[in-house]
Amino acid sequence: MSQSAPQTLPPHLTPEMETAADAILQRLQETEQTVRDAIASDNSVAIETELSVVMPCLNEADTLAICIEKAQRAMRGAGIEGEVIVADNGSTDGSQEIARRLGARVVPVTEKGYGNALMGGIRAALGEYVIMGDADDSYDFLEIPKFVDKLRAGHELVQGCRLPSGGGKVLPGAMPPSHRWLGNPMFSWLVQRMFNAPIHDVYCGLRGFTKKLYNRLDLRCTGMEFATEMIIKCSLFEVDIAEVPTTLHPDGRKAHAPHLRTFRDGWRTLRFFLMYSPRWLFLVPGIGLAIVGLVGYLLAMPGTSVLGATLDAHTLLAASLSILLGFQLVQFAVFAKTFAISEGLLPDDSRLGGFLKVMSLERCLIGGTLAFCAGTGLLLTATGSWWKADFGALDYSTTMRWVIPGVTLAALGFQTIFASFFVSILRMGRRK
Repeated sequence: MSQSAPQTLPPHLTPEMETAADAILQRLQETEQTVRDAIASDNSVAIETELSVVMPCLNEADTLAICIEKAQRAMRGAGIEGEVIVADNGSTDGSQEIARRLGARVVPVTEKGYGNALMGGIRAALGEYVIMGDADDSYDFLEIPKFVDKLRAGHELVQGCRLPSGGGKVLPGAMPPSHRWLGNPMFSWLVQRMFNAPIHDVYCGLRGFTKKLYNRLDLRCTGMEFATEMIIKCSLFEVDIAEVPTTLHPDGRKAHAPHLRTFRDGWRTLRFFLMYSPRWLFLVPGIGLAIVGLVGYLLAMPGTSVLGATLDAHTLLAASLSILLGFQLVQFAVFAKTFAISEGLLPDDSRLGGFLKVMSLERCLIGGTLAFCAGTGLLLTATGSWWKADFGALDYSTTMRWVIPGVTLAALGFQTIFASFFVSILRMGRRK
């Protein structure tokens, strides 16, 4: 049998007819995309799709094709019924056409940002499971079956690990030394300590999870913090997490540099860790300052000498400042945790609930009022001493031992009264 010749337009077509033919072809492509989008909203079809591979894309023409082909090959080889979704974030290099030509579903996402692109792609996913990974050919999508096996076993989040500490492998030139030996291990250690996350590579973007889990997490970060937010929330909500060793390959991009920025993204990660951990941001420093202040008070009130130095009114004033700052930070910890729980950013905390039950509005009002009155009483006592001296000169050291504690108690009582009202406002039920 002879090989068929490629189809071409008849030579007798006029330019107007060729233009009309191009318009018809374009309309057919748009209709195809409309049908795909309609399928995405059909639950009966979604049941047949086990896996959706979501790739965020911003001008990835150099590497997108190989990533799509690897994902499709891996699913065919493992007998996985799945799809590839390219969440395009405004590419101008023809990435959309490459994806459509290879049979991937293109989901345009107009809101800029790594997190926005992923959220748009995941929302359109048909699969029961979702695997996300960058389209720069640094992740090997042929490893998809390992993630699916863990998901089928019942794990809700399967995190890839590129670092040797978790069994992974980093090929030469795939990761900057500062990331491999300092940044990534440090932040992975922090997420283990601060959130009890059972992972060794917090930055690995190749991960799988159930669509049900994604809907429950209510992720909100629109930038690079999206992946970190997922890890933290999964840890806080005590999600069943597994880890899979992966191999990191050198970035295959040629047209542009990687989107990551070392110091900017490192700071954003640390900032995000602290924002999701009021304990480490506010509570621990606050308790530390309060303890230092109390120790200073105990030493300065009687005028104790330490290493030949007498702790007097100046030390007492510094100790008062430490107590006030510490108390303020502890209040911020309660405010932040209460607000985060009410907004669904953090899970319910039985310890906080028990604390607020004991420290009710009424009890705080009584305690705050008593502290304020006690402080005012000390100040009035000092004023009385001044009055007895006909408002003349007083012994500085003695007088300040009345004034400084009085000011401190009055300030603590005042803060307690209004902080208790503020916490009560935060705990009010809000119609969503």
